[in-house]
Amino acid sequence: MTRDVIRIELPETPDRAWCEAMDRADTLASLRDQFVLPEGMIYLDGNSLGAMPKAASARAHDVVTREWGTDLIKSWNSAGWFDLPVRLGDKLAPLIGAGGGEVIVCDSTSQNLFKVLSAAVAMRPDRSVLILEGSNFPTNNYIAEGVAAATGGRVTVRLCEKEEIADAIDEDTIAVAITHVHYKSGHVHDMAAITERAQAAGALAIWDLCHSAGAMPVDLGGCNADFAVGCTYKYLNGGPGSPAFLFAAKRHQGAAHQPVTGWWGHAAPFAFEPGYRPQAGLRQFLIGTQPILSMTLAEIGLDIHLSADMTAIRAKSMALTDLFIHLVEQRCAGHGFTLASPRDAAARGSQVSFAHADGYPIMRALIAAGVIGDFRAPDTVRFGFTPLYVGYADVWDAVERLVAIMDGEIWKQPEHQAREAVT
Repeated sequence: MTRDVIRIELPETPDRAWCEAMDRADTLASLRDQFVLPEGMIYLDGNSLGAMPKAASARAHDVVTREWGTDLIKSWNSAGWFDLPVRLGDKLAPLIGAGGGEVIVCDSTSQNLFKVLSAAVAMRPDRSVLILEGSNFPTNNYIAEGVAAATGGRVTVRLCEKEEIADAIDEDTIAVAITHVHYKSGHVHDMAAITERAQAAGALAIWDLCHSAGAMPVDLGGCNADFAVGCTYKYLNGGPGSPAFLFAAKRHQGAAHQPVTGWWGHAAPFAFEPGYRPQAGLRQFLIGTQPILSMTLAEIGLDIHLSADMTAIRAKSMALTDLFIHLVEQRCAGHGFTLASPRDAAARGSQVSFAHADGYPIMRALIAAGVIGDFRAPDTVRFGFTPLYVGYADVWDAVERLVAIMDGEIWKQPEHQAREAVT
């Protein structure tokens, strides 16, 4: 079980001197030196892509030049490539409250969600409804629509909002598939309560941990979750497109079957049998050959996280986001920002979102000023705070630059109006 998080209280009027003192006292501050952070940049987008660990480049060079370049195909055995999904899964498991043999690192979050939703549909053949959060990251809902379509109309998808989910669960519910921390607002769902409600109705509880893994304590085992998915490239700092992970509770392994029956999930992949036989355990959720270079780099971020205290990470996360909200509302009052995240730090993840009618050019101006966040349509500027490398003085300086942009109307300049492909 995770320990209680001790809240860090802000003074009524925090200043930069207070921020600097907090950074000096921060038990996580030394971890910042393990990341590549460009001079002058304040990186507040770890909720979308984590910063690069310094050890990643050396590890990539070793994999490319020695394991691939010199040892070639021997490395499937000598370097342990074939077992990476399971080994990394066991390493990640403690970060999300899972046990050994319950987590596997593989494929993408969307692929893994398709696997577990399909398994859930097969496990509840007398039921017909999948419940998801309508305003959540759209790909989850798209995947659910695809799973439902594959049943030829037997299964439908019901989209609810946060306060509607519990009441929507009934005897026809196959599964509730909810993202623990909402991608846009950052609101946190009560994993234990929703899981209990789903299971009381005979349904399964599936959790997407993309915006919580590595940023806050997660206790899949303590909440008795059935399945979970998530990515490693956000707060776990695995690198762009690094592989995702899948959790399947031990009690379901062997009974749950995923539909993409590739050779890596076969009971004897190197027997090259003509028919498919699934592996009995977690490996059955594998499909085909995994991206070895990406997997090896993901391990660097996991190792850094395992050296830290997750309750300390959460306490700092809550303090950083509290500080940011306080300073923006105090120093940018009158500039049209409306808080779009829960005000209570316990109710939000490690991010803060503000709504603003001109959010896109404001974010473009911030990025040009060296403060990296992102924009989510139609009007949300979003900031992610990774406690491993973001400090209190970073928050102060980021707001200083935002104040200058708003007071000087810099965001109105033509170069900040043009839309880029990725926002």
